[in-house]
Amino acid sequence: MRKPAPKGPRTPAVQGKSTSVRSSRPTSPRPGGPRGTASAKPEAAEPRATGRRTPERRPTGTATPPRTTARPNSSREQARPTRATSRPRVPGKASAAVAPKAPRASAPRPARPGEERLQKILAAAGIASRRACEAIILEGRVQVNGKTVTELGTRAHPQRDEITVNLQPIQRETLVYILMNKPKGYVTTVKDEQGRPTVMALLKDVPARVYPVGRLDFNSEGLLLLTNDGALAQVLMGPEHEIPKVYLVKIHRNPTPELIKEFEAGFLLSGRRLRPCHIEIAEKGDNPWLKVTLTEGKNQQIRRMFAAVGHPVSKLRRVQFGPIADPFLKPGVWRFLNPQEITTLKSL
Repeated sequence: MRKPAPKGPRTPAVQGKSTSVRSSRPTSPRPGGPRGTASAKPEAAEPRATGRRTPERRPTGTATPPRTTARPNSSREQARPTRATSRPRVPGKASAAVAPKAPRASAPRPARPGEERLQKILAAAGIASRRACEAIILEGRVQVNGKTVTELGTRAHPQRDEITVNLQPIQRETLVYILMNKPKGYVTTVKDEQGRPTVMALLKDVPARVYPVGRLDFNSEGLLLLTNDGALAQVLMGPEHEIPKVYLVKIHRNPTPELIKEFEAGFLLSGRRLRPCHIEIAEKGDNPWLKVTLTEGKNQQIRRMFAAVGHPVSKLRRVQFGPIADPFLKPGVWRFLNPQEITTLKSL
């Protein structure tokens, strides 16, 4: 017969906790908590490894665990240099390997005694006007001592340096200055596309190639300068120099004093304000002669401005170009300027 088990002190049950064997089984460890205990609050998932280790924030006083070497994600990550060994990049500044710095432009060489700008030398040699000579230089057609020059402002000595255009030495012609009384029926150009006669047909036995300075239209007459001195021609034609030119103009009907004052104040023509001109009556009559002085030379300026106010021009003659005048020079006749006249022109 089995004996009953002895009765011992009964263990009181804890309220709210199960005494079953299943509840006494240890729980699986949770990330971030001690082994065998459940974390009260789940932590955020670890960020994916990108090749750079993000330091974890730890509370103050917690011992830092020993650093472990992270395995690189790929061979490319392993070959990437560290920030300490790589060269710092400056924002907005290109790398020298991508865009190398251009060398600094050297300062222009100071002019030596007797040297002049190359375009001035070419114009004085009769190649073309100074502006046209600048275009010839930019096209690479000019050589100085065997070296092609393409930079404006280059200086050379007109006598000592060997200057060529299209590999042909320039002809250092003697400067020539001519005064002509242009008649009607001639064009003030070297050549005319319409086949009309030009003022060059009136010149005979001139020892140099000369060009007209300024223009007189086909039906106008009067004094005209021709020269191969490109530098002087540039001064005489430049509006900024305000070289006065005097004309005798015959118009239909007498202009009113108010109209003359309007011209002298600066007439508005085709939406542009002209420079003031001086007008005086040279010969009275129903169709008077006026003496008009201009400091600019727009295309047919006198004819256009008098036609705009109802006084068309019937005759126009230039009687003075700057300080040069010759009332005894007949139409179609020309002469060389004397040394005093040349000196006066160059002093302008």
